[in-house]
Amino acid sequence: MNDWKKIYESANPFKADLAKAYLEDEHQINAVVISKRDSSYLIGLCEVYVHQKDAVLAKFLLDNEGGLEESKEIA
Repeated sequence: MNDWKKIYESANPFKADLAKAYLEDEHQINAVVISKRDSSYLIGLCEVYVHQKDAVLAKFLLDNEGGLEESKEIA
């Protein structure tokens, strides 16, 4: 996954799936959700990754149009 960049993370898996769906359905940006949650204790984060060439646009879209208030700053 060297050419993928994390652009969003959330403790809520549903929000990560919404971010992925928004990028793919509305803007044709390929996205992947990787869950780093512990299934026994339900702690951890779900992360959304896109190709590096799409990272700046995808991050901008989620921050300004995606409606996902919980978005954490990913450098």
